[in-house]
Amino acid sequence: MYPEHLGHLPAERAVSIHQPVPLAPAQAAPLVPMQPAGVPAVASIVLPDGRVVTGYAIEPAKPEPVAAKPVVSRAAVNIALGGIGFAAFCGGLALLTAFVAALAAFIHQLIILAAVIFGGWIAVQIFGASGHRGGTTVNIRKAVIKRNHFHG
Repeated sequence: MYPEHLGHLPAERAVSIHQPVPLAPAQAAPLVPMQPAGVPAVASIVLPDGRVVTGYAIEPAKPEPVAAKPVVSRAAVNIALGGIGFAAFCGGLALLTAFVAALAAFIHQLIILAAVIFGGWIAVQIFGASGHRGGTTVNIRKAVIKRNHFHG
């Protein structure tokens, strides 16, 4: 596309000029007269001055039907589907947040339940029935404390 760099001076550069070559003209297919599929009806018209004109009825040219456009554009459908997807995504995030909060509350309740059960077990052990469980029982009937010394 660009000439090669042959030197620094503009006079030393090689210049090549390309002339456009015209394309050969397209050969049109020869027109062949064809008979219509059916013979058109001959119509006669009486003009106001009394002359009669006879000829074939010519149907007006019908334009080609335009391709039917969809009622809603494709871009609008894509935007609507994107909005539905975004709403579903946000709803899913809300459900996920609610699930995490419910799970945290459930774990909190389990910890409290374990503390109550363990604390109750400890209380039963401490304040439980004072039956004889083995070991040594000491009954102190009279204690005398003199000068910070216990005499029993």
